[in-house]
Amino acid sequence: MYDMKIKPNHVVGDFDSVSKEILLFYQKDKQIIFYPYHPEKDNTDTDIALTLAIQLKSSNITIIGALGGRMDHALANIHILKKALRANIPCQILDHDNKIYLLDKETKLSKSKLYGQYISLIPLTTTVEGVTLTGFKYPLTHACMSIGESLGVSNEMIHDVATISLTSGIFIVIESRDCL
Repeated sequence: MYDMKIKPNHVVGDFDSVSKEILLFYQKDKQIIFYPYHPEKDNTDTDIALTLAIQLKSSNITIIGALGGRMDHALANIHILKKALRANIPCQILDHDNKIYLLDKETKLSKSKLYGQYISLIPLTTTVEGVTLTGFKYPLTHACMSIGESLGVSNEMIHDVATISLTSGIFIVIESRDCL
């Protein structure tokens, strides 16, 4: 956020991976509310920040800086999106090449608003039942998609509007740009 010149309203964490210079920069601003935590805690900083955003009744949550570095944190950050889904708050993780969010109900996508040309649907739950994809290069009708399969990776929209329908389960949706 510092490099992007974004001024936060709240800063949450144990601050074990931030330079003292950046920490002092934000601490000088009396409009920013700080929530310091001990490094030895049960939840990640991102989880704590997401929980706070939900408690503050955010209307939309965008998480940046959640995919780089450690894979364990990246996977956990994708999984904690379920908290926002349960709270019925739109929430996505963004990086340069990907937009990641969860889906548990019918959704229409507009080709002009996609983050990237590829759309991957990966089951978060054991199964996602009744999957119907219309407007896609690889359509499906009343399919069952299971965790541990790659069936939903790298689909593409062929119409201006596409629909993802399902009767049960949760998808991780990844809108990706080609990172060549």
